[in-house]
Amino acid sequence: MGTNIIDIIPVARGDKPADVLLKNCKVVNVFSGEVEEANLALFRKRIAGIGDYEEGVEVIDLEGSYVVPGLIDAHLHIESSMVSPVEFSKTILARGTTTAIADPHEIANVMGLAGIEYMIRSTEGVPVNLYIMIPSAVPASTMETSGATISVMDMIGFVEKFQNRVLGLGEVMNFPDIINGDRDSIAKIELIRHKYKKIDGHIPGVLGKPLNAYICAFVRSEHECTTVEEAREKLSRGMQILIREGSVERNLVPLLPLINDKTYPFVSFCTDDKHPDDIIREGHIDHNVRKAIKHGIEPIIAIRAATINTARHYNLRSMGAIAPGYKADLVVVDDLNSFSPRIVFKDSKVVARDGKLVADVISRSFPQEKINTFRCQKISENDLKVVAEGRRIRVIELLGSEV
Repeated sequence: MGTNIIDIIPVARGDKPADVLLKNCKVVNVFSGEVEEANLALFRKRIAGIGDYEEGVEVIDLEGSYVVPGLIDAHLHIESSMVSPVEFSKTILARGTTTAIADPHEIANVMGLAGIEYMIRSTEGVPVNLYIMIPSAVPASTMETSGATISVMDMIGFVEKFQNRVLGLGEVMNFPDIINGDRDSIAKIELIRHKYKKIDGHIPGVLGKPLNAYICAFVRSEHECTTVEEAREKLSRGMQILIREGSVERNLVPLLPLINDKTYPFVSFCTDDKHPDDIIREGHIDHNVRKAIKHGIEPIIAIRAATINTARHYNLRSMGAIAPGYKADLVVVDDLNSFSPRIVFKDSKVVARDGKLVADVISRSFPQEKINTFRCQKISENDLKVVAEGRRIRVIELLGSEV
C-alpha cells in the first residue's frame, strides 16, 4: 500500500500511533552532518517523523545503535554478477543496499529491448528499488556483431512505457562519436535529456577541450576515473564522480583525496561490476563506505557518498536520507567506523539481519524462449594465435590493484 500525504500527517503530528516505532536510535543526519538521538516513527513505507514519538503498533528498541539511510549503488551491471536480477537483489539487500541503478547493456546487446524488459518485470515487487539506465550503445560499436540493435525509435516507446523505472541513458561509451558530432549518437541523448532524465558518462582518460565537448552533450556523471587528477578536472566541469570499487576495477583508494569539505556532494559510490562471492565475502556499497572510513574519510561524508549524493544526482526525491516523508529504507549499524549492517529495513519491514536475508523474495524464472542465446561460430587453434609484428606482439595489460 502506498502512502498518501493525508494519511501520514496525523502520525507525523503524533496524534496516531506509528506502524513501526524504532526507539533509542542514533540517527545519522546526512543533511546536517550530525548524529541525532531520537525515535523514528514509520508509517506504511515511509518515515513519518523523527523525535520523541512513543506509540507504535510494533515497537523495536535499537538500544542506541546508529541508523543510516539505505545504501545506493550509483552504477552497476547486474549481468556481470552471473546471477538473475532477483538473486542479485537478494544478495545486495542483505548488505544494506536498498537502491541500485543498473545499466543492462550486456543483456541488451544479446536480446535487445526484450532483455531490458525482463530485467524490469522480473524485479517487480522485489524489496530493492531497482532502476534502469537504458543502454546507449547496442551494439557497442560498428565493429561488433551482437544479437540486437536499439535505435532512437526503439527508445521512444520504451521510455514512455517504463518511465518510472528508467532514470536516463546508460553510460555513453562511444565518446569519440559524441566528440565528433555523430548525429545518430547525439539523437539518443537529445531524446533522453528532453525528458529531463540523466545521461551517464564513460570517457576514461580524456580531458581538456574534448572533455568539454563531451559534457556539452548533457553527460553529467563519470565512473571511469582512475587518478585523482582526472577526477578533479571532471568534477570541476560539472560531472558527478562515481567512485568505483568492484571485483576487478578498484579505484576507491586512489580517488579518496578528491573528497573534501567542498567537493563531497559531487561524489558517489558504485560497484560497476561485482561478483556475488565478493559481495558475500567483503560486502557491497557497505564495503565502499567501510574502506573509505578506514582510509581517513569522515564517516558521515562516506555515508553521504553512498546515499544522499546519489539520490540527488538521479532525482530520487524520497531516498538517500532519514527525514519526514522519505522512504523507510534504513540500515542499522552498531559502530560507524566498522560499519557492519546488523539490520536492514525496506519499506518499514525488517528484511535482513547480520548479513542474512530474513524476508521472502519470490524468484522468477528466465523466459524459456530466451535461453541458449549464446551462439558462436566454431573456432580453431589457429584463430587464437597472436601474430607477432616483428619482435613485438599486441597484448592487453592487466593492471594490479590494491585490495
